[in-house]
Amino acid sequence: MCGVTLWVEQGGSTEPGTTLVLLHGLGHTAEVWRPLLAELPPSAGWLIVDLPGHGRSPWREQYWFDGVAAEVAAVLPEAGRFAAVGHSFGGVVALALAAAQPAVRSVLGFGIKVAWGDDELAAMRVRATRPPRVLPTEEEARAAFVRFGGLDGVLAAGSPAAASGVTAVEGGWQLATDPQTMAVGAPDMPALLAGAARHGATVTLAAGADDHMVTPDQLRAVTPEAVIIPGTPHNLHVTHPRALLDLLPL
Repeated sequence: MCGVTLWVEQGGSTEPGTTLVLLHGLGHTAEVWRPLLAELPPSAGWLIVDLPGHGRSPWREQYWFDGVAAEVAAVLPEAGRFAAVGHSFGGVVALALAAAQPAVRSVLGFGIKVAWGDDELAAMRVRATRPPRVLPTEEEARAAFVRFGGLDGVLAAGSPAAASGVTAVEGGWQLATDPQTMAVGAPDMPALLAGAARHGATVTLAAGADDHMVTPDQLRAVTPEAVIIPGTPHNLHVTHPRALLDLLPL
């Protein structure tokens, strides 16, 4: 369904309890959560969302973590308790959401890139200035979405998830991701963790042992209690969704 500002879908159990709020990574859409949704027990309630500037949600003039979190907060049900589960960029948004929304009682952030070099940030800013490329066919656009999101070998270009990341425009097709999302910058992890703690939210940070975006040492420098999941890559929620089940506050 279309939320007030963002594309949102809610499902699973309607019984009182904690609702999982699943937040995707940069350049992805909510569809990447389908493998995990298929593994959830019937007792779990969930909500997935296309974050601002992604997929079926509108683009904005600028993007920052607190602003994205505020838009997510605006589409949460008015009553209930929530657990924010975020991958990479979405993990940072999950922390910001817990800092702003007391009803978020726990956070699981995994695959968050916590160490950034100046060259990396400069390259991201350059990518943010590039205008969207119009491709002649939907098939080419889907393949570009897979490459852009670092989903090669993870997501098939012919999949429904890839279809959610492209849009028809005059003259062809383009990615549904706003290039300006690339300029969001590096997260202030100490401040984000402190913000979540102010409302008493429990926080778990995790990463796959084979994650190319963050090493175990980098993550443990942020929190010594970080969970390292053996034999899993950056997009483990797509390739190894069962590996997350024990970490979810179900």
